[in-house]
Amino acid sequence: MNDTPGWTSPGSAPSDDQNGSGVPRPAPSDANGPAPQWSKDQPPAGRWSPPTDGTPPPLRAPVRGPGWNGPQPHGQWGRPPAAKPGVIPLRPLGVGEILDGAVKTLRTYWRSVLAISVTVAVISQVANILAQRYFTPATPAVNPDATPAEALEQSLESAQASLIGLGPALLVTLMASLVCAALLTVVISRAVLGRPVTLGSAWQEARPRLLQLLGLTLLLAALSVAVILGGVLPGILIGGAAGVALTVVGGIGAIVAAVWLMIRFNLASPALMLERQGVIASLKRSAKLVQGSWWRIFGITLLTQLLIFVFTMIIAIPFTFIGIAVDGDGFSGLLSGSPATFGWPFLIITGIGGVITGAITYPISAGVTVLLYVDQRIRREALDLELARAAGLPGYGPAPGDQTVGG
Repeated sequence: MNDTPGWTSPGSAPSDDQNGSGVPRPAPSDANGPAPQWSKDQPPAGRWSPPTDGTPPPLRAPVRGPGWNGPQPHGQWGRPPAAKPGVIPLRPLGVGEILDGAVKTLRTYWRSVLAISVTVAVISQVANILAQRYFTPATPAVNPDATPAEALEQSLESAQASLIGLGPALLVTLMASLVCAALLTVVISRAVLGRPVTLGSAWQEARPRLLQLLGLTLLLAALSVAVILGGVLPGILIGGAAGVALTVVGGIGAIVAAVWLMIRFNLASPALMLERQGVIASLKRSAKLVQGSWWRIFGITLLTQLLIFVFTMIIAIPFTFIGIAVDGDGFSGLLSGSPATFGWPFLIITGIGGVITGAITYPISAGVTVLLYVDQRIRREALDLELARAAGLPGYGPAPGDQTVGG
């Protein structure tokens, strides 16, 4: 067994065991001895749970640990604070704790994280600059007197030309992002346990999964493209005003369907990396973990992307203005809408801004995804107990892999 959040096999028992077997708890007492409302015959150690005063029992009974508070005033028994060996407390997480955990991972493990994200950002920006300078064709002229059908056709031709020109850059960015996501997943999984990880060890652990991660990424991309095409293709084939209306309606429906699928499979990547599953098994695993929590995961993902967008704009806008001030060709390129007319100074300066934003946003985005995966497994499978054991915290039993002599 390893010590990452993936050592528990899929489909492990849900955390609905209210007996808490195997975990000792203190007997209820106060300064004057056993509380009068308790029976003389107390359950054996390890099976006692506090009174609930008619309220439903908690999802997971509190375990005795270093933070056990003992009896509280007014007859209320205090819960121990959640164990926190790493960047998050080992309990179901709130939105702020997920975002904070991603940021703390970046701050605490900045050497490993920035070594990964900066390298990926530089490679991506260099590929993007070269593609914009040499491969992106000029934007086709748009006829202002065109009919709606002709305008739609011209827009599709322009988008096709841009995709063809940026194809090599997109391919390079995809491969770099794959490596980045794989390495950051390993780093973040160790950060949850409070254990450092070097770039070499992260690469050694992630490398065997890269090919499957590539297959998963390509499959999800193909699925999204197929859904979008399925929505807009009928309208394009029909043509005319009716075709334009059908394309718009079908496109909106296709986008909604694609978003639903992407959120449903949002946790497939960490499942593949940390549970060492295949591509299809990871998709099924993600669907199982997301089931019943789609809107929550959608909201957290959307909030994360909005924050990343705001941060990107804060960095990109000043660099864009600096690039325009240094290179007049950048301004003319913006006015013409053709990246091929951008000057080198403008591309380099805006590329530096892109490296800065990528170096920060890659770890945040990956961190939120991995922590969402950990949070869902804590809520459904009591992964927090396994993580506490793996971190070697007292009161949770031996860590996985610990063996006694002759055991």
